[in-house]
Amino acid sequence: MKKILTVEDDRNIQELFNIHLTDLGHRIEVAFDGQEGLDKALTNEYDLIILDIMLPKMDGMEVCRRIRAEEIQTPILMLTSKSEEIDKVLGLELGADDYMTKPFGIREFQARVKALLRRMDQWKALAQKEGEHPPKLQFGELGIDLDKRKVTIRDERIDLSPKEFELLSLLASNPGKSYDRNKILNLVWGYDFDGYEHTVNSHINRLRGKIEPNLQTPTYILTTWGVGYRFNEELVTVS
Repeated sequence: MKKILTVEDDRNIQELFNIHLTDLGHRIEVAFDGQEGLDKALTNEYDLIILDIMLPKMDGMEVCRRIRAEEIQTPILMLTSKSEEIDKVLGLELGADDYMTKPFGIREFQARVKALLRRMDQWKALAQKEGEHPPKLQFGELGIDLDKRKVTIRDERIDLSPKEFELLSLLASNPGKSYDRNKILNLVWGYDFDGYEHTVNSHINRLRGKIEPNLQTPTYILTTWGVGYRFNEELVTVS
C-alpha cells in the first residue's frame, strides 16, 4: 500500500481520485488548496503527490517549486486544465515528474500512477542495497553522482528535474547505446503510449540546454538519426 497526497480543489475530482486510487490498494490524503498541500508535503512522507496547477491560496507551480527547494524527491504528477505547452514545460522545469491535461481517461491516469510508483520503488531499492553504491561517472567536465542524484559541470552543481536526471543517468550509464523514444518512455517514465514521444524530445532539449557547451554540436547527448539518442561513448571515464 502506497501513501498518496492529492492536491485538488474540485471535490468531485477528489472523489474520483479516492475511488480509483483506493481500487489500486493505496491510501489517500487530500488537500483542497495549495498552502494546505504544501504544508502536508513538507511535514509528512508520501510515495506520490498528485498536484493540480490551478489552486486557491497558492498555485501548483509554486507548491512544486517549494517542495523541490526542500530537496524532497517524492514523485509529482502535475495536472492542468490548460493545453498550452508552456504550462507543461514550466511544470517539468520546476521538478514535476510527469503531467496530464484534463480531461483524461482513468486507464491512462492509473497507468501513470503505477509507472511513477514503480520508478520510485526502483530507486529506493537501489539506495537500500547495503554496501553497494552506484558509481560516480565522469565525462570530461560533466560529473554524475548516481547515489546523490547530483550533476556537475566543472564542479558546479547543475539543477535538473527528476526526469531530466533519470534520462541523463540512463544514457550516461550505457554510453554508445542508442535508445528510441518509445524505449526511453518505458525505461524513464515507465509507460508506453503512442503520441507521447514529444515528451522525450522536450526533455532532451531542456537537458542539452543545461549541460551542453554548444547546442549546435552536442558533446554529451548525441542524436542517432532514424533511431533516437545515445550518450557519447568517446568520453567514458568511471571513478
